[in-house]
Amino acid sequence: MESHEEKPIIYTMENKPIVTCAGDQTLFSSLYNSLTQQLPREPMEWRRSYGRAPKMIHLEANFVQFKEDLLPKEGNKALLTFPFLHIFWTDCCDTEAYKASVKEDIVRWQSLLRLHSTLDWLIVVVESDAKKKNKTNILPRTSIVDKIRNDFCNKQSDRCVVLSDPLKDSSRSQESWSSFLTKLRTLLLMSFTRNLGRFEDDMRTLREKRTEPGWSFCDYFMVQEELAFVFEMLQQFEDALVQYDELDALFTQYVLNFGAGDGANWLGSFCQPLRSWNGLLLRRPIDMEKREQIQHSQASLLDLRSYLFSRQCTLLLFLLRPWEVTRRALELLHTCVQELRLLEVSVPQGALDCWVFLSCLEVLQRIEGCCDRAQLEANSSHTVGLWTYATEKLKSLGYLCGLVAKNGPNSEDLNKTVDLLGGLGAERPETASSLQSPYKKLKEALSSVESFEKHYLELSHTAMDMYRTIGRTRSARLMGKSLAEFYMRKGDPKRAESFLQDSVKSYLSEGWALPVAHTRKQMAECQKLLGQTEDYLQTSALLASDSHLTDSERKHFCQEILSFAGQSAGTGHKVILNMSSFAQLRQLQFRPAAAVVHVGASLQLELRLRSLMPVPVRLEQLAITVHFSLEKGGTWGRAGPGGGAPRRTGQGSPGGAVQFPGESPPGSHPRTPPPTLELYEMQDRSPSDGVLNSTGVVCKNVHLLLRRQDSAVSLDTPSVNTIAMEDGAQLLKTHDVSLLPGNNDILFTAPSQEPGTYTLRQLCATVGQVQFVLPHIYPIVQYEVYSQEPQLTVEPLADNLVAGLPQTVKFTVVTGHYSIKRGDALQLSNSDSMPILPAPRCTARVLSSTAGESRPARGGLPLLSATVHNLHDLPCLPFPSTELVTETVLSIQSSEKVTSISLPLAPPYHTVEFQLVVLCHVPAGPVRPDPERLTNGEPWHRPRSRLRTHSGMITLDQKISIDCPWSIYSTLVALTFYIPFKAKHSLLSAGKRKYVQVCLQNVSDMNFQLAEQSLILQQRLTTLGLRSLNGQTKQRVYSKQSVFYLWEMTWSIEPPPSLQCLFSISFCPADSQSSHFTPYHYEFQLDSLSTLYSVSADIQPASGESHCKTGSLCGLEVSITRLSEVSEAEKQDEGSVECGSSGTTKLMYEVVDNSSNWAVCGKSSGIVFMPIAAQATHKVRMEVMPLFAGNLPFPSIKVSKYLPHQALPAIQPDTDGCLENDNISLLDKGLTDDQADTSSIRSRGSVVSLGSGEQQRGLPMPRLEPFGPGQVFNRSQGCQVLVLPSKDDHVLEVNVT
Repeated sequence: MESHEEKPIIYTMENKPIVTCAGDQTLFSSLYNSLTQQLPREPMEWRRSYGRAPKMIHLEANFVQFKEDLLPKEGNKALLTFPFLHIFWTDCCDTEAYKASVKEDIVRWQSLLRLHSTLDWLIVVVESDAKKKNKTNILPRTSIVDKIRNDFCNKQSDRCVVLSDPLKDSSRSQESWSSFLTKLRTLLLMSFTRNLGRFEDDMRTLREKRTEPGWSFCDYFMVQEELAFVFEMLQQFEDALVQYDELDALFTQYVLNFGAGDGANWLGSFCQPLRSWNGLLLRRPIDMEKREQIQHSQASLLDLRSYLFSRQCTLLLFLLRPWEVTRRALELLHTCVQELRLLEVSVPQGALDCWVFLSCLEVLQRIEGCCDRAQLEANSSHTVGLWTYATEKLKSLGYLCGLVAKNGPNSEDLNKTVDLLGGLGAERPETASSLQSPYKKLKEALSSVESFEKHYLELSHTAMDMYRTIGRTRSARLMGKSLAEFYMRKGDPKRAESFLQDSVKSYLSEGWALPVAHTRKQMAECQKLLGQTEDYLQTSALLASDSHLTDSERKHFCQEILSFAGQSAGTGHKVILNMSSFAQLRQLQFRPAAAVVHVGASLQLELRLRSLMPVPVRLEQLAITVHFSLEKGGTWGRAGPGGGAPRRTGQGSPGGAVQFPGESPPGSHPRTPPPTLELYEMQDRSPSDGVLNSTGVVCKNVHLLLRRQDSAVSLDTPSVNTIAMEDGAQLLKTHDVSLLPGNNDILFTAPSQEPGTYTLRQLCATVGQVQFVLPHIYPIVQYEVYSQEPQLTVEPLADNLVAGLPQTVKFTVVTGHYSIKRGDALQLSNSDSMPILPAPRCTARVLSSTAGESRPARGGLPLLSATVHNLHDLPCLPFPSTELVTETVLSIQSSEKVTSISLPLAPPYHTVEFQLVVLCHVPAGPVRPDPERLTNGEPWHRPRSRLRTHSGMITLDQKISIDCPWSIYSTLVALTFYIPFKAKHSLLSAGKRKYVQVCLQNVSDMNFQLAEQSLILQQRLTTLGLRSLNGQTKQRVYSKQSVFYLWEMTWSIEPPPSLQCLFSISFCPADSQSSHFTPYHYEFQLDSLSTLYSVSADIQPASGESHCKTGSLCGLEVSITRLSEVSEAEKQDEGSVECGSSGTTKLMYEVVDNSSNWAVCGKSSGIVFMPIAAQATHKVRMEVMPLFAGNLPFPSIKVSKYLPHQALPAIQPDTDGCLENDNISLLDKGLTDDQADTSSIRSRGSVVSLGSGEQQRGLPMPRLEPFGPGQVFNRSQGCQVLVLPSKDDHVLEVNVT
């Protein structure tokens, strides 16, 4: 069927499975309508072979009268005309009638079916109550059915069904209809499946014979299309589409093989010259004309492709996938063009363009007929490709037929047009009534120049608008470039220029160098025609520097610029262009390299400029604009150089050269480097046995690599309107420079008359009235001119200044803008603790300044301040290096208070250096330096690094006041010295004998030679003496090493309570050749020299045992003996002696085992009343239990003074470094005397401050006071007792000490 309406519609196939009906035709006619309506109502599950998924289908049938002609003949494989089921209808209920006629009819019917090998049949017996009433002598219904089943259905009883009262509306009738329809659907589906499977097997067999010589693709095409028709008949459009896709792929493969040299014979019919190019026809479900051509092997390549695509299009529209039609259509059009070339088909010029144009519009109009406007706008991304392709082909036809030429088409062009329109043939009936049919549009577009321009512009703007709508700006600009070429051919450069500029943007953003050059040439042509001088010169400069053009083209555009510059020399109008297309700034180098000079000094600037022009160009002037600033410059000495923003003069590069980054090609877009590929290995292994099936590489960041750049970024050619020269700026300039192709070095002399910071801003090259300007020099390049204040720096030559040894100090005077005259001198204040040593010959060097080195900047420090310990914390800034000018002998004059140093003559911006030797005396007493404070009074904290470096060394700060001739203020300089030794003492006892030990530690990094050690008493006592127990008189001590010295004290009468001692020793460096030794003194005080008490202990095993055993109680006896009578010092000690005739004092003892070897049972501490008499003894007994076996040390025994609550502690802090006793375990609560006698101390870990006068809970508390060093002598210290293990111990634990 064909449609005569303008708007196409979707047609359905009329083919249905054929079912023949024999027997009573009148009976069947009465049931026909009910049967055709009820059969497709319920779906059936269709299970197919080869493991294909089952589907639910609705079966329909075409019921026809049985004829022998309908039965399939031998060799006929058509499925559409194949009867899938045969039904015999009868309502006979009389036995005689059955025997007389019905039986013979069934026998004749079955014999015909068997003759044609047909097994799909069914006998339907219709039962009617009306016939039963008319026939009173009829047999029961079952007798007829049984006879039929016995006669014809012995093995297939289900092939005979009964339909009861089908025309009545009763439950019995509905049940009978339901059973009958189920059986009919089942048999029909079984027959359909069996015959379709047989057909598919035959089709596969035919396809496997495609390598045989007589095989024909057209014959096979008709067979597989028959299968597609069957699927379409069952409304399985997806399966039907698969059949056409397989045919498409098979034909494509044959064409590709033909192009590779492996051609099939049947392809010869498709290689005939092309005679018709009337485009696709998608308005018919089946194009029977082209199908007949294919069936008779008379179709051309375009006919086959057109028919195949029309069938695919129909099925896709049935599947509601119109946008896939557009995608496939675009692929089809490109494929046909390639296949015609591969098959070497003779195609008239322009014929293929006509076919593609008509096909594109046919597909677009077919889609428009199926979708509304909203759907078309929302899915314009699917159709824009067809619009673009149609536009390109129409443009090609316009060029071919002379419709784009300025003078219009000639006679030859008109003949081509007639030939092309003749190949279209007559318009098809489906589109004859449409005013916008593709046929009419093409015919109208080729009829005249105006009509062509109208249609071409309409198509172009439609495609561009679609591209912009979907965000494909790049594609829209490509269409614009095509429009620009059209306008240029039409002689309209004004419209073409804007499209060309947009195209350049796209090419630059994507890095297409050759299209950029080609498009710029077109832009230059437009600008020249439009008289846009500045734009034309800028584009010419870009083209002259483009290496993708030939030398002749580049020279032509360069000559255009030079010609304009020479012609306009007298006009006075300056044309400013961007320098990026003329030359590139590659390197800039200062001489001196640091780019820091003083006022009036010479500073040269060498510029390396790379010319991009193909020929030498003479520059009338090359200038650099310089911006002067006072804020970032300034005066060295107060703010320091670089006190503001840091200079960017390329100090990190060799020779102080500033390298400018390599620029992109002129006018190109600077492209950022793509991200690094993140590749990972991917392996596909079998889940059952882990065998590797496949492997590959996966890119994890493909979304970053393929990310589309923003097309809206401004990539215009540098606009001349945005470039301007700065007014009023200083210039570095040179004249008459010949700029050769490649690198050119130009030398400038920089101004240095005023101090400050000079920033290079712009670079300008002048050629006649044309100026090429680099608007910004980046990175920022600066140089500084300074006016420096005089500075004095005092610093040691060694890392640390050692007290007691001569040390060399370096004085550096930077003259700055000051000139040292005759008679100028430095006045140094003398100090007794640090004298300046005379030297036989002291020389001073005068140095000149050149660029290169770095010096510490003292920004923010007072003028001329030179604190040495801050030197390393200051940043380094570029400062001139030095060259020796003169060397003279200094004149140094010293008086009691002042040392005067005469300075040599030195001009401004020079350096004077000389050295002095100083000596810092080591003080005899302990050094307690005053806390250093800042100018605001806050204490100054030394940096952590310094404290860590000089850990353990005592520092001495010596300050020198210096008067300089260039300043009215005195400068205070602090030098830090380090004492190399650290001493400490201790008092040792052995009974009543006393010893004094002095430890001398070398805390410096040097090695020393020691000699003449001595220890003297500062009190003159004839009854007390010191006997040296030291051997060597000279001894070497290395770094971080300690030396011990020992003296024994002897006295004839009781020594005084305290003694003042002075330890002296001489030292010199170990590697010194001189025999001069420096004395070192250490003063200290000794207190409590007499031994008052002697403590001893004894441990006895249990009775009956010869040795102590673990776990058994042992006896511990502690004896406390008074060694001397009470002394005057003890009498003065308030509270130490009880009043009364007895003369006793209270002592507290405490037995503590810190090693956990003993367990003290019962009382472990207590208070004893000790008589103050010589050899008075008090014994205390207690029980202890050893916890381990072995030689165990005795428990510790501590004795302390027990003072009443009114007594104040008499202990004084040990300021002389004596060794302190161990911590005293005190009671954590107050004890009365009685409680102290009967209770043991429970808490041994509490420590109470001995100097505290606080009272607990408002009650008076007794106090404990430890004895001084050496007042209590423990005779049992270091003693051990043998402890044996118990006999019943299974695990032996032995304590080894």
